[in-house]
Amino acid sequence: MSALGTLSVVFDLDGTLVDSEPNYYEAGRRTLAEYGVPDFTWAEHERYVGISTRETIADWRLRHGLSASVDELVAVKNRHYLELARTKTTVFPEMRAFVERLADEGVRMAVASGSSAAAIDVILSGTGLDTCLRTVVSADEVAHGKPAPDVFLEAARRLGAEPADCVVVEDAAPGAAAAHAAGMRCIAVPYVAAQADAPEFATAGLLLRGGQTEFTARAAWDWLTGAARRS
Repeated sequence: MSALGTLSVVFDLDGTLVDSEPNYYEAGRRTLAEYGVPDFTWAEHERYVGISTRETIADWRLRHGLSASVDELVAVKNRHYLELARTKTTVFPEMRAFVERLADEGVRMAVASGSSAAAIDVILSGTGLDTCLRTVVSADEVAHGKPAPDVFLEAARRLGAEPADCVVVEDAAPGAAAAHAAGMRCIAVPYVAAQADAPEFATAGLLLRGGQTEFTARAAWDWLTGAARRS
C-alpha cells in the first residue's frame, strides 16, 4: 500500500496538468472562423474553461446559429487542436513533479478530462506523462460531462477505488462541482484567477487561489498525507 493508504488521485488534464488552454482557444478561433464567426476572443473562451468540447460546441451552435452538426464541428476543432497540441503543449513543472512523486509512492492515479480520447492521448504521450498516468477517462465515454460527476465516478471505477477515497485535482469551477457531486475531495488550482471566488471552489478541501503560481508538489503532498490521516 502507498504512503497515502487507500487514497487515489484523479487529475483533470487541461489547465491542471498542462497549459493547453491557449491551444484550445486557437483551435476554437480557427474553427469558428471557418464557419463565418470572426473575432472569437480569449474572454469568450474563458467562459468554456472546464466544459467538455462537445458541450462547448453545442453552445456555440445555439449562440452563433451554426447549421453544421455538433459531430462535424467537434471533428474540425479536434483536427485544429491536435495539430497544435503535438508541438506546443507545456506541462506545469510542479504538476509534473507531483505526478512523479505520487508514482514513486505507488499511488493510484487517473486522468478524467472533458477532452476527446484522441486529444488526451496526444498530450499524455507527447509530454511523457503517459508513463505515470495510464488510466484515462474522456467525457466522450460517459453520459454527461462536468459539472456532472460521471467522468470522475468512471475514473474511480477503473481504478478500483471508492469515490470517498479519491482526491481530484482541478482548475475549473465545473470540475470542482463534479468532484463534490461525486463525493470526492478536491485540490482546486484555478486557471482563471478571477474565478477563484466561484462558489463551486468553496467545496474544495484545498483551494490555491493563486493557481499554478501558488501550487507546489510538496504542499499538495503534505495536504494529501493529512487527508489520508483524516480518512
